[in-house]
Amino acid sequence: MLSTAPEAQMSVRDLFRRGLVIPAHPLALTADRKLDERRQRALTRYYVDAGAGGLAVGVHTTQFAIHGTGLLAPVLELAASTAREFEREVVLVAGATGPTAQAVAEAELARSLGYHMVLLSPYRELDEDGLVERARAVGEVLPVIGFYLQPAVGGQPLSRNFWTRLAAIESVVGIKVAPFDRYRTLDVLHGVVRAGRAAEVALYTGNDDHILADLITPHRVVVDGREVEVEFVGGLLGQWAVWVRRAVELLEEAKLARAGDDAAVRRLLTLDGHLTDANAAIFDTANDFHGCIPGIHEVLRRQGLLAGRWCLDPAEELSPGQLAEIDRVWAAYPWLRDDEFVTEGLDRWLS
Repeated sequence: MLSTAPEAQMSVRDLFRRGLVIPAHPLALTADRKLDERRQRALTRYYVDAGAGGLAVGVHTTQFAIHGTGLLAPVLELAASTAREFEREVVLVAGATGPTAQAVAEAELARSLGYHMVLLSPYRELDEDGLVERARAVGEVLPVIGFYLQPAVGGQPLSRNFWTRLAAIESVVGIKVAPFDRYRTLDVLHGVVRAGRAAEVALYTGNDDHILADLITPHRVVVDGREVEVEFVGGLLGQWAVWVRRAVELLEEAKLARAGDDAAVRRLLTLDGHLTDANAAIFDTANDFHGCIPGIHEVLRRQGLLAGRWCLDPAEELSPGQLAEIDRVWAAYPWLRDDEFVTEGLDRWLS
């Protein structure tokens, strides 16, 4: 398995702050919709072998339906134990959701299994005051990553003041910015700067429609006459649940672009359109993201990592026309895929 000695000397917080590829881990199921432990482990091995620096488990891509069921604990444990097969540190992020008591209990479960951080999903039953207090409570258990989730898949609009208040909480170490909206993305950036914690709170793009552009853009935020530069250091993405070897390469190239490599900027701006087009097919934007999880599963199925597209909800399937769109982008953008890497490692990951 991979070993990277310099990374072994860095703290988890340092690794996270430096910027990582963090796939949102899918749920491998059998045809009768039971947990497929063999393929669940294979996915984790694929991600870490491909160079992903972290794993996000129990999040939207893992299917929120596992929360409140008997599946959450075994799925979290499988990912954690499999990640420990590798010699290097893997940043383990557990998704937590629901009202405050549930989110705290899920954070405690994650801590007991060796997770390092919690990605705290929105909860529409709470107003902004309640969400801030929930984050404080969860932060007493594990460091918190805030999450601006787009409304189409369960998020809610949140004010710039909310992000200022959230970022000011000392236990908040990062924010996954995924509103799929440039105005709301700027609200998060301004909030982090207003809180005075731009150096401590790591920004991760979750904007699947703007991944590479997010990663190469230096944002200069002006607050109270001060100009502060902030940047997205990495991605915590459902899109990066597929073609992960290539995602790792793209993030490294994005770091070169941010450091001043103009040729890298031009290459990535071109690829940004390709990746967004591919994401539109996989995530089913034409049908309000109804088929996003089956779309991810279809890509992994084609590569041999999953046996099928099955979701916990039998009604959660590809939308009409989505399969043809996946066929189209599959053929159009072979440079986004990592088929050869997967073929070489598949038997080992499944063993």
